[in-house]
Amino acid sequence: MKKIAIYNILFVSIFLLILTSSCKKPLDIAPADTIEQDQALLTSKDVEVALIGAYADLSRTDFYGGRPFLIGDLLANTNAIEWTGTYEELTQANNKSLLKTNTFVSNVWRDGFRAINDVNNVLTAIDKVDAAKKARINGEARFIRGAVYFDLVRLFGKAYNDGNPTTNLGVPIVLTPTTVITEANYVSRATVAAGYQQAISDLTEAETVLPAENGFFATKSSAAGMLARLYLQMGNYAAAASAANRVISSELYELKAAYRQAFPTVQEPGSPAQPGSNTTEDVFSIQVTNLTGFNGLNEFYGSSTYGGRGDAAISPDWIAQNYAANDDRINFFYDDGDIFTSKFANQYGNVSIIRLAEMYLIRAECNQRLLPAAPIGGRTPLQDLAVVRTRAGLTTTSATLANILNERKLELAFEGFFLHDAKRTQTNIGSLLWNANALVFPVPQREIDANKNLVQNAGYN
Repeated sequence: MKKIAIYNILFVSIFLLILTSSCKKPLDIAPADTIEQDQALLTSKDVEVALIGAYADLSRTDFYGGRPFLIGDLLANTNAIEWTGTYEELTQANNKSLLKTNTFVSNVWRDGFRAINDVNNVLTAIDKVDAAKKARINGEARFIRGAVYFDLVRLFGKAYNDGNPTTNLGVPIVLTPTTVITEANYVSRATVAAGYQQAISDLTEAETVLPAENGFFATKSSAAGMLARLYLQMGNYAAAASAANRVISSELYELKAAYRQAFPTVQEPGSPAQPGSNTTEDVFSIQVTNLTGFNGLNEFYGSSTYGGRGDAAISPDWIAQNYAANDDRINFFYDDGDIFTSKFANQYGNVSIIRLAEMYLIRAECNQRLLPAAPIGGRTPLQDLAVVRTRAGLTTTSATLANILNERKLELAFEGFFLHDAKRTQTNIGSLLWNANALVFPVPQREIDANKNLVQNAGYN
């Protein structure tokens, strides 16, 4: 019998995955929008379908489909993005004046917790999975939950290095499926530290049990790469370098010869957009096809010629001030009335979440910070920095911390790193202090209205 996945939205943005079975005769179908928990996930196939649902929610436009990365870039923007968009709520981000009723922010919260609840359903039924698949499915589910908690807590909570993470509030931690909401199970916000620890726990287990290769689904290196990013955000440089080194030393990924080859193929003007597949340096990417949505970064960073709105053009002055004339990356911008990044000039290109180049830069930065200790991975910061710069056609003679951080800015530009790098390096954003309240997402007002245990972030009352 065919299984149909139904997702019901519950308030506090926690969603229950419901699997129902169709019957042989149409007259046997009883109208229903709920099903008892003990009847929902009965077989290994049911759980596998639920896991695919979790991936689908992870890749929604308002989560890893791209929107949170854009909002973060706009919050960090001072002179790089020429924002001309008509979405007032994204203009709030560019103006550093988010409101607690901002729909884009609310949808990030909603879709993050939607994916978490999908995973909780999978993990609750993990014993139903065939033995040969159990470890992999457990690992994929924990990768998703760990990655989501990491991004939710660093968006809706203060930076890990801002005050005391053991008392600063992050997001609620819910580890069991939510089927019915009553006042008895209203959730409160956990601390920032607790959110990070939950993410570490999930990602560590995911890395332990996931296979090295797993198609375009999460792998052992996907989990290690996310851990490298998380530990870097915490300032745990030894752990970050070790995790990045595990990705690099797996030798399953390699930098493309040219920078432009690291991203989805730019579509030909006037021709239908074709799906862009993963490249050899994609450690984890969100899969996009012309049948399953679109690249949410293309929506705003792409010009109309390439299927986007053209709302987030790139300042020519910023490009000229930051890229050397012989830097091949300077050629990966295009003129379509305004200047745009070619990274997202494909409406159906995959959204790259973790690239190998980031791992080299994490290892380089951490090893530089850990000097005079011997470099983790046996490669000096200069050698790792040179890997990235050589691909861009540049020579490398020095690997100071400033050099490495600048290289991150150039290599990872407009991929959602600006805001989080500013916070962890305590770099002010224009006239705003790096830890200003305005740079933290507000808890959506609709969630507070629904759950009396949630409290608002400072600056949004």
